[in-house]
Parts: sequence; C-alpha cells; structure tokens
Amino acid sequence: MRGDDLCWLSLGAASELIASGALSPVELTAAVLERIARLDPMLHAFLAVLPERALAAARSAEAEIAAGRRRGPLHGVPVAVKDLCDLAGTVTTCASTVRGAQRAATDATCVARLADAGAVIVGKTNLTEFALMGYHPALPRPRNPWRLDYDTGGSSSGSAAAVAAGLCGAALGTDTGGSIRLPSAWCGVVGLKPTWGRVSRAGVFPLGASLDHVGPLARCVADAALLLDALAGADPRDPTALRAAPPACGAALAAGVRGLRIGWDDAFVAAGAHPLVAAAVRAALRVLADAGAQIVEVRLPPVDDLLHAWPVLCGGDAAAAHAATWPDRADDYGPSFRSFLAYTDTLSARDYAVMHERRLAWRGALRGVFETIDALACPSAFSTALPLDAIDASGPFSPDIAPFMRFTAPFNFSGSPTLSVPCGFTADGLPHSVQFVGPLLGEALLCRIGHAYEQATEWHHRRPPLP
Repeated sequence: MRGDDLCWLSLGAASELIASGALSPVELTAAVLERIARLDPMLHAFLAVLPERALAAARSAEAEIAAGRRRGPLHGVPVAVKDLCDLAGTVTTCASTVRGAQRAATDATCVARLADAGAVIVGKTNLTEFALMGYHPALPRPRNPWRLDYDTGGSSSGSAAAVAAGLCGAALGTDTGGSIRLPSAWCGVVGLKPTWGRVSRAGVFPLGASLDHVGPLARCVADAALLLDALAGADPRDPTALRAAPPACGAALAAGVRGLRIGWDDAFVAAGAHPLVAAAVRAALRVLADAGAQIVEVRLPPVDDLLHAWPVLCGGDAAAAHAATWPDRADDYGPSFRSFLAYTDTLSARDYAVMHERRLAWRGALRGVFETIDALACPSAFSTALPLDAIDASGPFSPDIAPFMRFTAPFNFSGSPTLSVPCGFTADGLPHSVQFVGPLLGEALLCRIGHAYEQATEWHHRRPPLP
C-alpha cells in the first residue's frame, strides 16, 4: 500500500494487519504524520502535532507486539485527542490564550485509557474556544475536508476534520449540546456520544459539567465501538463515572436489527430540519426497515421551551469552571466566549433551578417514550454544512441558539447515548447524517443499528476530494 492508502485503513483493518505482521505501527504512524504535514496547513484540524512522541509510541508498540505482548485491537494505531483533554507534558489550550503555557502533569483518564490500550496519539485537535461556539481570533479556524470553504461544525471541529481527511484513524471529542454530533454530521464521519458518565471526564476541561459527554469520532461504527469499549468504565478520579458493566459494543455489531423497534416522530423532524435532511434520514429508515427493523411512530415530549434551558444550565456550569480566570483575565478570552461569560453574570440561582426542573421533567417524559421503542431515529443536525461566511466564528454569544440544537441538546439533558452515521450526500457533495438515540447504557444497541445500516449502504466509504 502507498502511504495515503494506509491512512484510509479502518482501525479494525489496520489492527488485523499489525497483528499479522503485515503492517508496522511505525510505517502506519509515519504515513499519517506525512499526511498531516501535507494537508493540515489547509485544514487546521490540529493545534499540536506530536511526531517524535507518536513515533516513539509506535516503535514501542511494534516491539511489544513482536514480543507477543499485544494489548488489543488499538495497539499501534494512530488516533488524536481534542485539545480539551490533558495529555501529560503538553499544554491543554482549550483553543484559548487564557490557559498559558502550563503543561499537564498527568493524562486525562480517557487519554490514559487509549494509551493503555496501545493507541498512538499523533496530536491534539482544534476546537471552538472552550468548546462553545466561537473561535479565538488568535487561532486558525478548521476547514471542512469535503468543501474547504464550508464549516466543520463545532465544537469537536478538528477531531471531525482530522478523521474525515484521513489524518488519524479516530479521535476523541466532547459533546455538551451537540459537539460530537454536529461536526460528525457536517464532516461525514461517525460520532458516538455515550451515556452521561459512561466515559470519565477526569482531566477534561469542562464546558458544562452536568451536560458534558466524552466520546469517539471515527470513519465507521465498528471503529467507534472499539474506542468506546476501551474508554468506558468507572474511575476513582471522577465520582460521576458510571460503575456499569462494560458496553461490549464490538461484540454486539453482528446481531443486526431484525425485530428492533425504531421510533420516528415526523412532526419533530419536520419542524426543525431542512427538507433534504429529513428526506435523507427517512431514506435511512427505509434501509433499516428492509433489514428487518420495525419503524414505530412516536411523539416526543415538546422541545421548544426545553431548548431555552441550555444556555442557562451550561452557563451556570461554565461560570463555576472559569471562576479562577473570569473576570480577572477577561481580555485573554476571545470575543465569543468572553460574551458568553458576561451572559453568565446575568444568571441567578433561581434561573438555574427553574431550568433544571425543566430538564428533569423532559428526561422523565423521554423515558416514557422508550417504553414502546428500542431506539429513536432523527437527524444529527438541522442542515448540512454551512459556508464559512454564513457563520460568524468570533461574534458575540446569543442565547437564541435553539435552531442549531433542536436535534442534539435534548439528549444532553437526558444523558442519552447517541450515534451519528453518514446517510447520503447532497448534489454538491456535502454529507447527510442520521442520529440514533438509545436508552441509557444502550451504546451496544446503537452500534448494532449503525453497523447494520453501514453494511447495507456505502456512504461511509466515500472520501473527501483532497489532494
């Protein structure tokens, strides 16, 4: 294989080649690093590339595997981590100038689990400042690999762009109101947002702690399953990390969808999605129905009032996270996040409590919907990717963000696991995405559904038109 061909291998395929001795982790890592060096100057997917560290890890992986000490399917494969996650010896910038040059002393638990599994970390990916919506003007804005003049979606923008462009096999992202799902949808990759607490948040700088989820982005569902199986589990560093049994997503992939009940609320989708998006997702449901799934009409609890809770709840959490630097270092924040923190100063404890009750009520009502279905389907985003000039990347924060979050934020409130999977392309080559929502701890079920859909389609095999 040529270098670029190696970069497009799935994690599973690369792992099999490495295990058989047909592929060297050093060769694979070198190919990925060369592709990053060639393409990232136009994509800006990375804030830090770590070639020496990555090659040292690849050499170590190669020696261990040769000695019969293979750690598992991630051993020797290149991945990236969002620069919200601590990586020992590197600065966790959070895409801001507020954090200074202090280097992390230890890995975030999610990073440590990837390293323990033998994954090779090639760099830290770009994001919106502190994972909100705008970019700090001192840092480059990521570009969408499918159309360089289009937006990637945020906040895990660099992770999605890097995976879509073949700059790593998979990447870590975080999601507080859609930050795994929107960039996955707009960049045409798979995004898995686990149940809240399924993956430890220790060492991951919070945007809104009660809404934050950590999860993988990959080019196929099987690869996302591999990562979540390595990431999930209790953690003494994070008391909110769930003590549930491992999800075993990889083992569930082949079970198929025959007999599964997948819910669909046509009114919910029609009220917020572009007609072409809605049509692509309906077509994905027909594929699953042909594979034996039962499509069940459901009515979701109303979301319009619920969406107004997101800025308040995230804002209250963010105010606590930034207490050490706001407002003393207000000038070091970019204008978008600075205006968000100024907005949080207007909130009261009563505001937070009222919206928290709204969150709890919606969460309970959603549980009732899942009494009649196994999973829910809806779009991952309200539209396909938008042009760069259609989004003010450094403009002031506005709490009127409900249209962007209709299909994402409700499932942060509920803590539900979600899986976003490519489900088509527009006439001008932009990806569509379907989102599957599961019951709490239902990640393996979602991976079954997503994998079955991939086996019946070819969308996840397409590659962006890059040099």
